[in-house]
This record gives sequence, C-alpha cells and structure tokens, in this order.
Amino acid sequence: MSTPARKRLMRDFKRLQQDPPAGISGAPQDNNIMLWNAVIFGPDDTPWDGGTFKLTLQFTEDYPNKPPTVRFVSRMFHPNIYADGSICLDILQNQWSPIYDVAAILTSIQSLLCDPNPNSPANSEAARMFTECKREYNRRVREVVEQSWTAD
Repeated sequence: MSTPARKRLMRDFKRLQQDPPAGISGAPQDNNIMLWNAVIFGPDDTPWDGGTFKLTLQFTEDYPNKPPTVRFVSRMFHPNIYADGSICLDILQNQWSPIYDVAAILTSIQSLLCDPNPNSPANSEAARMFTECKREYNRRVREVVEQSWTAD
C-alpha cells in the first residue's frame, strides 16, 4: 500500500542516495520505509571530529506534515540532546515544515552538534559546561566520540 507519506519517503531516500550531503547517511530499515537508521559523522575540526553517531527516525503516515521522531542511539553528551537520545531542535518541534526532507533533518542535527543552543538545554550539565568550562565540555565530547567507535 502506497500512501503519500511512503511515496515521499521513497523520494527522500532516492535523493539521499543520489546526492548525499557530506557526513550523513540514512536508509529505511529492511521492509519498513517508516523506520530509518541514520549515521551522522562528527564534523571535521570540531570536538565531534571522527565520531560516528547512530540515530533512528520514526515516521508516521502524517509525514511530511508532521516531523519524524528522531533519536540518537549512540550515547551523546550535548546541551540539546536528552539522556534518552531525543533531540531538542526547533525544526523537529514547533518550526517543522513539510519542505524539510530526511537530508535536511540530518544536516540540521549535524550542525547542531557544533552549534548548540545552551539557552534551551535538554542536558543541563552539558549546557553549563559548554558555557562555563569549554575545555571540560570538549573532553567529555571526545569521550563520547571514542565510545562511538566501539559501540554496536
């Protein structure tokens, strides 16, 4: 059964394969276009450099009118990422628009890694460190990056 949401996800997937943005990849899980696995690589020359961070994207039949539920599977230490891996990002909440596709979502999350918003913290400890003690924050981020290499 092909619904508008599924057709749109197929189009998103084709675009992601034909013109993949740097440092991100994503694909539907086997036989389920509504559930995707994605990987974001930590951007070069940042504390996140070298990290490979896994995420899941869960879509509903309301996509693209409603955003997917996006979660980090990898352990993260970031002002805008909750302990359960969910992400505090305006385009996934109140600023969502149907023009966003999977590539735009993943690219926005990738740029959030290096450009957090400590004023809207999901992790208050990370937000405090980011603003008050950048060296310690960067050290914690490096730990998460190193863990991302060995996590399954």
